[in-house]
Amino acid sequence: MATFRKQEDCPTSQQLLAYQLGDLEPSASRPIGRHLAVCEFCTSEVAFYERYPVARETEESAAEAKMPEPLFELAEALLNRKRGQESMDEMLKQLDAAIHERR
Repeated sequence: MATFRKQEDCPTSQQLLAYQLGDLEPSASRPIGRHLAVCEFCTSEVAFYERYPVARETEESAAEAKMPEPLFELAEALLNRKRGQESMDEMLKQLDAAIHERR
């Protein structure tokens, strides 16, 4: 998770998680907040972490975990705008089901 970047100027997933958890100093948090104002995907990723919180004791293992395939496909679709809204809704349902299976 820590090395995946959506675009070259996007924060890493690990940085976004730390931002969402409030673990960053204000000097590190401000640039991420500005980035979130213009990046739909990173904003969605932070919303994902809010909806599906990562337990603090599993943060290190989460950083090493492979991104779930449905989340990867959703990221690809959002970045490439390949699919319509109906397809996006179906992918979100698959992602939700995959996350519930992991619990």
